[in-house]
Amino acid sequence: MRWNPAYVGIGSNLQQPAKQVHRAFAALATIPLTRLEISSSLYGSEPLVPAQPQFVNAVAGLLTQLEVLPFFEALRGLEVLLGRQPPPRERWGPRLIDLDLLLFGQLRLDGSELTLPHPGIVQRNFVLYPLCEVAPDLNVPGCGRVAALAAGVQSAGVWRLNDETTI
Repeated sequence: MRWNPAYVGIGSNLQQPAKQVHRAFAALATIPLTRLEISSSLYGSEPLVPAQPQFVNAVAGLLTQLEVLPFFEALRGLEVLLGRQPPPRERWGPRLIDLDLLLFGQLRLDGSELTLPHPGIVQRNFVLYPLCEVAPDLNVPGCGRVAALAAGVQSAGVWRLNDETTI
C-alpha cells in the first residue's frame, strides 16, 4: 500500500488547551494504518471572534495508508472521542478540540464536507507558523511553498509557546 502524507491542524481554547492539544497528538498516533511522523511546537493565538479564551494551536505531520475520506472520517471520530460537541456548532467559537485536515499529499478537493487544501490556510498565521516549523518546503497545491506563505502573513496575534507556558 502507498503511504500518503497528511497534515492536520490542531486547536483548542477550553479546559487547559495545551493539554488538549497534547491529547490530540497522542490520539492521532492511534489511527489505523497511520504513523505520526512529526509534531510542531505549540502556538498561542488570539481568537478570530473576540470575547473567548486564547487558542493553543499546533500541526501534526502524518503518513497514512488510508485514502483521504476514511482518513478524514477517522479525524472526525477522534474529535468526538476527545470531547468535541456534535453539530450544530458556533462557527469560530470556543472549542475543546478541533482537528482540521489541512493537506493530503498534493490532492485538491472541493466537496461539501471536505475541501483541500483547507480553505483559509494561506491567510491563517496560527496554521502557517506551526506548519512552517515542520514542513517549510512543502508545496500547498495552487498556493506555493509553506515558508513563503508564512513569510507573507503578519505575526500579530500568534506566538510560540515554551514548555512552561500555560494558556
